[in-house]
Order: sequence, then structure tokens, then C-alpha cells
Amino acid sequence: MGRVFLIVLDGFGVGAMPDAAQFGDEGSNTFGHILEKHPELPLVNMQELGLFNIIDSPRGVKSPAGGFGQMALASPNKDTTSGHWELCGLILEKPFPVFEKGFPEELMQAFTRETGYGYLGNIVASGTEIIKELGPEHERTGKPIVYTSADSVFQIAAHEEVIPVEELYRICEISRTLLKGDWAVGRVIARPFIGSPGNYTRTHRRKDFSLEPPRKMLLDYLEEAGREVAVVGKLENIFAYRGITRSIPTENNADGMKRLMEEVESGKGDLIFSNLVDFDMLYGHRNDINGFAGALVDFDEFLGPFKEKMGKEDILLITADHGTDPGFPTTDHTREYVPLLVWGPKLKKNVNLGTRSTLADVGATIASFFNLQCQIDGKSFWNEIKD
Repeated sequence: MGRVFLIVLDGFGVGAMPDAAQFGDEGSNTFGHILEKHPELPLVNMQELGLFNIIDSPRGVKSPAGGFGQMALASPNKDTTSGHWELCGLILEKPFPVFEKGFPEELMQAFTRETGYGYLGNIVASGTEIIKELGPEHERTGKPIVYTSADSVFQIAAHEEVIPVEELYRICEISRTLLKGDWAVGRVIARPFIGSPGNYTRTHRRKDFSLEPPRKMLLDYLEEAGREVAVVGKLENIFAYRGITRSIPTENNADGMKRLMEEVESGKGDLIFSNLVDFDMLYGHRNDINGFAGALVDFDEFLGPFKEKMGKEDILLITADHGTDPGFPTTDHTREYVPLLVWGPKLKKNVNLGTRSTLADVGATIASFFNLQCQIDGKSFWNEIKD
């Protein structure tokens, strides 16, 4: 049996979902706004797979080389954690809580008491902007910077020379134990940075502390079946380390693609699951359309040689977890459909998979590929694509 390569282009949406207005995202379209500015964007390999057919573009090809479609987020939010959980067969019934006015005083008192630190901030803010604003005071006082966003996150930033990274992780672990019940945010995120006032830079030693998934997902069933699940990028934390047999950390998209190439050449593993975070973190959240476009071109150039290295029985799925429209007047995630591209040397060509009602169809399809008997959300499209 072959391997499955599941690659998440973090934040790569293909158009607003019908309920986008409920999330303040009506008119969002990550791919559409990128193409408005870069109509001739050279995405040869994804074009061949049917990327432009998904959006009914004149650049769509007559006979795509694989399966193509788009997927809706069935979970009632647009969060990284819920998006990845849904891809693995877990649809949330209610969204993670968000704190548009900062966190309640009761929680922050508990934070101070349990961690032994005070805090700065406790507001909704951009990560780069808040360390620019509060970094000098943080260096003077030694107090960590606490902030959130439109997403369900409790973020703690600290200069590595003021609060060492391992100590920052300890503060985050304590915070994770406090953030339960009505305060149960999807992720606590450690945000270490370096530099001096006016020249601060966040480092790659970010670490996410996610909630424990409430029930079993695809990765759990694969582990039980003795399958090897290798994750590339920021994934082990999202799944609270469950169902993962091997983790390959990465610093950026380029490093992630390098590691993916090493994995495909190794012949090892059963599911190789990767997240390329720069689309979201560096470009979507910073309204950098040019950067997002360039990252898509880089991935597309990687994709051709990668496919050539795949085994005859292997399959490739390319998708996203939500949108992060760099052309939209916010810096938050956007409630969009995400693309679905499926390819394998032995899979059918030119299969229109339509609009799927949930990202969980990916997890159900992977389960079918591995002949897993499991109870997860989603409807498999394996019979539609296998030859």
C-alpha cells in the first residue's frame, strides 16, 4: 500500500462561504484578491491539477490531472485548531470562545497567582504591533505580554533574554490548565522574540498548546492500526501530540518543503501530514498580497519535482484549514471555502469533486485508503477517485 501526503497551505481560501457575513467576512476571497493583483500568476502545476477549475476561471484546464473541488468549514468558526481537527474527522458543535475585549479579570488574577508573573497588554492586537508597543516596558519590568485576536487564542510574548524560552513554555503550560470551561480557548501560544526597541523580531521557537481533542480522530485510529504518522511543521501541538509517531519541526515554508522532499525520497511513513504556515502567518495576517502570491509560486515550483518522487501507489491531497485574505480590510482569518486537489499516479484524472460540505471528507477518504474501521465525521470520496 502507498502513502498519503496531506499538505495544508495554511490560510489559502478560495472564496467566501454563504455564512461569511456572520463572521464579518462577506466579500473575502484570498485567491481571488491575489489574482486581481497578479492575474498571470504562474501556478503551472496546480493549474494542471485543476486549481483554476475550482473557481471557474478562464485559466481552468480542459482535463485536470486529478480530482478538484472545494470544501466548506462545517465547524462554526474559522480557527486553525478546528480546521485541522475537521480535516481529521472531528466537526465541532460549538466554536471555541473568543475574547474581543481581552480576558476577564478573574482569569488574569489566576494567571498572576499561578505563574508568579504580572502581565502587560491583555488586549486584542497584532503580534508584531504589540511587541513593538510594549516590548520596551516588558524589558524594563520583566512582565510577559498577553494578547489575543479574533481567533480563540491566548498568546504570551516574551523577549528571550528577559524570560527564557523554556520558562515561557512553562508559563503557557500553566495558562493552559487555567483556560478551561468558559475560558477554553483553542490554543495558548508562546511567542518568543529577540532584538531591541524599534527592531524586535519574533523567533521560530513559537509553540502552541492546544486543547485535548474531545474524541478520537483519524490520527488516533492510524496509530492504533500501527500506521506511521509523520507531521511536518506546526502540527503536533495542534493535536495535543495524539496519534503522531514522528514530528519534523520546520522554520518556514522553504524548510517545510525541504523536509517534505526528504520524506517522499525516504519511502517511509504512511500518512505524511504537513502545514506550510507562512501563507497565513507572514502574508495573510499582514495583508501582504505580494508575499502570499510569491509563496504560492514557490510552492508550485516545488510541486512538480515532488510529484515525480512519489511512488506509484502514493496519493497527494492539497488543501487549507481556513482563509486568511491578504486583500481584506482585517488581519484575521476569513470564513472561506478551501481548495481540494487530489492526485496520484494511479488515481482517476478530471474528477470534479464539487463542493464538499465539510473538511472532514479528507479524513474519511484517508481512512478509506488505509481500510480503517473508524467512527469519524465526513464522507469519503475514495470511490470517486480510485481507478
